Amino acid sequence: MTHDHDLVLRPTAAQIEAALNPPAGRNGGDLVVETLQGLGATTVFGLPGQHALGMFDALRRSSLSYVGLRVENNAGFAADAYGRITGEAAPLLLSTGPGALMSLAALQESAAASAPVLAIGSQVPTAGLGGGRHGYLHELRDQQASFRDIVKSVHTVRTASQIPSAIAAAWESALTAPHGPVWVEIPQDVLLAETTLPVVTAMDAGPEDVVPRPELTAVAAHLLSTATRPVIVAGGGVVRSDASGKLRALAERIDAPVVTTFGGKGAFPWEHPLSLQSWLEDRHTTDFLESADVLLVVGSGLGELSSNYHTFAPRGRVIQIDADLGKLESNHAGLGIHADARLALSALLETVEERRDPSAADAVREVLAKVGDRIAAQELTLEQQILASVREALPDDSPSFWDMTILAYWAWSAFDARRPNTMHSAQGAGGLGYGFPAALGAAAADPTRPVLAVSGDGGAMYSIAELATARQYDLPVTWLIVDDGGYGILREYMTDAFGRATATELARPDFVALAESFGVPATRTTPETLSEDLAKALAQPGPSVVVLPALLRMFAPTHL
Repeated sequence: MTHDHDLVLRPTAAQIEAALNPPAGRNGGDLVVETLQGLGATTVFGLPGQHALGMFDALRRSSLSYVGLRVENNAGFAADAYGRITGEAAPLLLSTGPGALMSLAALQESAAASAPVLAIGSQVPTAGLGGGRHGYLHELRDQQASFRDIVKSVHTVRTASQIPSAIAAAWESALTAPHGPVWVEIPQDVLLAETTLPVVTAMDAGPEDVVPRPELTAVAAHLLSTATRPVIVAGGGVVRSDASGKLRALAERIDAPVVTTFGGKGAFPWEHPLSLQSWLEDRHTTDFLESADVLLVVGSGLGELSSNYHTFAPRGRVIQIDADLGKLESNHAGLGIHADARLALSALLETVEERRDPSAADAVREVLAKVGDRIAAQELTLEQQILASVREALPDDSPSFWDMTILAYWAWSAFDARRPNTMHSAQGAGGLGYGFPAALGAAAADPTRPVLAVSGDGGAMYSIAELATARQYDLPVTWLIVDDGGYGILREYMTDAFGRATATELARPDFVALAESFGVPATRTTPETLSEDLAKALAQPGPSVVVLPALLRMFAPTHL
């Protein structure tokens, strides 16, 4: 019998010699970057700080590419996007206290969207740990406590020898479905102390697969095969697990209409005869989902936005597949299957029986026609024109990143992402300032194709400093800023709820002149020239800004 320990590779003579005689002048920071390299990381994001300098000094002795942003929260958003685009854990290097805490909103978005981010923060010197009040700069009584409610796992280091194992464990956690952010913290003195430990070589920290239980797969396959009106809701888990092909194959095998959540944009072809698109904030879609006798929910928790603000009340059987155990049946009772979306869909494809329903495509067309009539009756041609212009200008394979702004709210429902994993927004946690720094992270992941960021003027002000980052690294990001003079969506919410808006109107700069002061070319456009101006900006190398003065309105809600 062969045991696992028999398979351990024996070191070569050269490896033994290198281990016994490591290079001089290395410290704990070198162990950090060597571990990241050994795990396969190529790019890191972050912002230096006093306690973290050991890590940042070690970067110059490594092959890692560093992208430094101007605000830690923006660095977190950039890492989030890098993780979404590549499927790799994106290292995020941070300093202690204020620097670490500044990343929390970004890490909350990564947690909500299942984006793999490996945040590594420094700590006060070891002598200052334990909750005492020693008066160290940046000191917190319990820094980990600030992260524990947000990240998937927390990993602590107290000696240099613990660094490789702690980072490898965090890496595995970040990449185990559901993906998510993790937190590692290392004291300043551990990062700075010289080490004679061997250079860290290749490390295996591959995540464990989250496989479906076969008896649950059998029940789900039977329900779908014998259903009269099966419908599928595809969420962000389908995108994260690269399961779009499996989803389409299953939908076509059982003739099941598919609606994608806002986090699942692009998971199913927009113009497919079975595509209900993404009109989840619509009573016609909600009614159709409620009428299903079997509803398959893949990679979604059916949260607030995906359930038309919790007005959705299924009348049939619900099958819910999710890698996040906490989301199973959290909103609706059903057959909960804890599994990665790709593995679960593969298992269903092997067991489900083919069923034909020629009326399914007719039913989809009927629902979309009702939705179209409802929107057309509201005379929102400007909004639809602008969204169509963005779609026309954006290359099909270019990713787009949308801030929390009215045009993004439209895009959630009405924008054709065309390709899986190309449309991303901050709708997981809902924080402002996501679009532009996230687009920079995507451009760092793949600088060969242009990237689009979309913000309102309010959200744009969160990220203005990153124009310097875009210019410094010459990243191919075009930033569309829709300037309506305030927090437009909050203006609408407050006016509808209270009759007038308060604290929503904003003084703002001349965005064109401001961008040009950073050396970033910018243009002011109109709804009529937007498509041409945006296409021109996307086609030119490096960063650019397009400013669209426009007052947009939302379509009427149906959940009230």
